[in-house]
Amino acid sequence: MLATTFLLLLVQGIVQYPQQAGDGLDKATQECMQHRAEYLNQQMTQLIEELEQKNLEHSGVASGALLMWQFWAVIGILVLLLVLWFGLHKIRCDPDNSGHKDRSCSNSVEKEEGHNVVAKKEIESDDANVEEDNKGGNEEGSNVNAKAESKAGNEAKEDYDDAKEEVNNKKGEEVNAAGNEEDKRNEEDDGHNVKRNLGSLLEECIQLPVLDLDKGCSVIMDLMDKLIHIFGQGLFNSFYPVPQKAIGVGNAFEGWSPHAQDVVYCVLVPLSPPPGHAFHLELDTAGVLQRNCCVRVELLCTCTREKLGEDMICFLHHSEEELRRKQDPSLLHTLCTGSYLDVEKTVHWFYRFVRVAWLLLPQSRHWHLMLQPSSRSCKFQLSKDQESFMVEVIFGVQQGDSDIFVGSQPTVAGIPSTTWLETYAVVEAKFFRHISRQAPQDSWHCKCLQLLSYILMGVGFSSYALKTVVMHLLNTIPLTQWCRKDFQQRLMDTLKYLRCSLETKQLNHFVIGNERFPMEISLPSEFRVAEAPNLFQHLASNPDAHVKAMQEYVHLLHQLKKMLTYTH
Repeated sequence: MLATTFLLLLVQGIVQYPQQAGDGLDKATQECMQHRAEYLNQQMTQLIEELEQKNLEHSGVASGALLMWQFWAVIGILVLLLVLWFGLHKIRCDPDNSGHKDRSCSNSVEKEEGHNVVAKKEIESDDANVEEDNKGGNEEGSNVNAKAESKAGNEAKEDYDDAKEEVNNKKGEEVNAAGNEEDKRNEEDDGHNVKRNLGSLLEECIQLPVLDLDKGCSVIMDLMDKLIHIFGQGLFNSFYPVPQKAIGVGNAFEGWSPHAQDVVYCVLVPLSPPPGHAFHLELDTAGVLQRNCCVRVELLCTCTREKLGEDMICFLHHSEEELRRKQDPSLLHTLCTGSYLDVEKTVHWFYRFVRVAWLLLPQSRHWHLMLQPSSRSCKFQLSKDQESFMVEVIFGVQQGDSDIFVGSQPTVAGIPSTTWLETYAVVEAKFFRHISRQAPQDSWHCKCLQLLSYILMGVGFSSYALKTVVMHLLNTIPLTQWCRKDFQQRLMDTLKYLRCSLETKQLNHFVIGNERFPMEISLPSEFRVAEAPNLFQHLASNPDAHVKAMQEYVHLLHQLKKMLTYTH
């Protein structure tokens, strides 16, 4: 039945199919011919599909003769249609009918491109918007005095817009060109897909091995706990500084690290004064940001404890000869230079003790410890089979009962060995732990920081500035808006914040002068109300440094744009 119907349609098509005509063929006739050809083509397709379906449904019961008849009928029909198509093609290619050919082609192209008009208009509109943004960015200027600074500022604005355009293009490439109505129906789903694709940028572009930072932090903290325990036993009845429980600081303990195989697990070991001693911090009030400090060691009277029968005699009220015969020397005679605790002597003392204490640890049976040379911190590598961890131990003295310390962290060459530097590493690590407790489980704030700092590896631009920007944003943008689906917007927020800070040469310190800093983290009382130091103060006083910083920001945008292009 289907084959018979198809043959009738074919005969109808041949009878009504347009014959070769000259220039006198009118437009109405041509359109009628075109519509008829399309109608027959649709009917043919539908019938062939029905025929194939019928064949599948009746393949088990239909007779062999009937199947063969239907097969050869379809073959014959297809051959006739090919001949018919060839004739039509020849008519269209006839030079005498060129005028109608052009009109027919034009109509055909119009129909074929009809569904793409909306997409084309959207692309043109996006291009116009990007051009408008670039013009606006260039007209704003960078408000710098030097010509080189102005040029760098304009480049930064243009590259920021380009990077923003690349991010938006990832969304544009997935827009369905079938029409506005379908676009509206799928817009929300497409947006989520794009954000997921952009969210996977870290895995696709950074190409780092999966870093099990939690495991590394756990191994290091377990080791430090055991070391500190042995220190407590070995230093009993001595007058060396008393190491307290180590505190994990730095990017690895904050939950991010862009350096792949070169992750450094940094811990701060607080030092308390031994019995009969006191520490007094003498801060340099001339500086506000990371002030220098000297730790003055004072001897205390212990006569009361001596009367209570404790195995200790007072350093202040006994002769030096008696003290030398009956008691270990005071801290002033071991790790101090003059009256001040010496950083380098303290580090050297800790190195010596680690060599001895390591042999008493259970880890020494399975792990290999290799000490690294350093004058202001204790560095060592812990390795076993394919696992390897680099550790840096810095020492700190607490300011009162706050989470602010003066530390032994390495700094510029030439600094006196009795100088300790104010450090905010503990409060910043506690802030990231506070955020991790408050944020959703799938928060991507650390990945945003990891991506941007990875791009800046090998460039002079400070990753601490990037971290400061992200901390400011974490303190103002709701934590529910840092999930994977928000990664695109948070990335652009970070770049925008950094660009504005570079242009104004103003980036406020996150801890000092921040009234919104979490109250659960202990700060000295004057910190919250103090004027926030400017981390970019050197850019305001040094035009060359500002130009270089702007160029490094442009480099950041270029690298990000390459990554976005790579993932297209």
